[in-house]
Amino acid sequence: MEFSKLKLSLLLLIATITFGTFGYVIFEDMPPFEAFYMTLITISTVGFSEIKPLSHIGRIITIIIIILGISLLTYTLGQVARIFVEGELRKVLGRRKLEKQIAELDKHYIICGYGRIGSIIVRELDAANIPLVVIDQDPESIAELEANHTLYLNMDATSDEALIAAGLDRAQGLVTAVSSDADNVFIALSAKGLRPDIFILARASDVKNESKLLRAGASRVVCPYQMGGRRMAEILHKPTVVDWLDQAMMHTELGLQMEEAIIPEDSPITGRTVVGSNLRLDFGVIIVAIKRKSGEMIFNPGPGEIFTAGDVIVVIGKKSEMRRMNEAICCTG
Repeated sequence: MEFSKLKLSLLLLIATITFGTFGYVIFEDMPPFEAFYMTLITISTVGFSEIKPLSHIGRIITIIIIILGISLLTYTLGQVARIFVEGELRKVLGRRKLEKQIAELDKHYIICGYGRIGSIIVRELDAANIPLVVIDQDPESIAELEANHTLYLNMDATSDEALIAAGLDRAQGLVTAVSSDADNVFIALSAKGLRPDIFILARASDVKNESKLLRAGASRVVCPYQMGGRRMAEILHKPTVVDWLDQAMMHTELGLQMEEAIIPEDSPITGRTVVGSNLRLDFGVIIVAIKRKSGEMIFNPGPGEIFTAGDVIVVIGKKSEMRRMNEAICCTG
């Protein structure tokens, strides 16, 4: 809207200058340049004297130029100033709003790097309504983050200041997915130094750097190229298994979902067996595995396996039933 007003005022100002120039040329016999010069000094009110004595018609033209020119010039300059001031003000207010929203985050994830891997992680976490903030400096990435209304910090992810500003002390975990393995190592070291208990998921471009990232403090390391290669090989010799996993893991028309849930101390199924919990009967879920607090993983647990507080259960079921199951597990009996 502001730019359309500016465009209109500029067109009217140019029209006034054209009117004055041609008016002096036609009625006062001035050369075109002198007529243009006379029009400009009249509009700008610099106080120079007339180039030559004007006739009655010439003075009428001058009056029209003064009335229209000064009004349009003042309005045009005002529009230009308004656009610049409001634009800068909007940036400042937008930045403050963004910083306030980031300061209010709690139990969120910090994503370092918004490249091919980082953008996919952000998209999946957004789809699951999981709070996050991205740290990146690439102009194209910043523009995309702004367009998607994603919280971000335009800072260097390897700096302690960026991690602190992203709320590392309140975060649930950190993902370092920048393109350089060296930077990922540095980010992991910085994050662990600021908060030793933080969960760090790191990307490794080269599988040989996995051990370095683990030594730097990464909790888990993922090598996308290695995973991609394995998956392509599995599609070749186990296509049905891959299709089933896709349907179970991804959001598909079947409505299936693989989920995990932590069993709290006061859960109604704490101390009960798999069959005694009635999870399959009440919610139609399949219990794939139980991860004990010690880290022991029990796959395809038998009906007599007992749930204990702090266990993480991995189940497959309908999304709607999964929600009900989570509410039932977390509620006291």
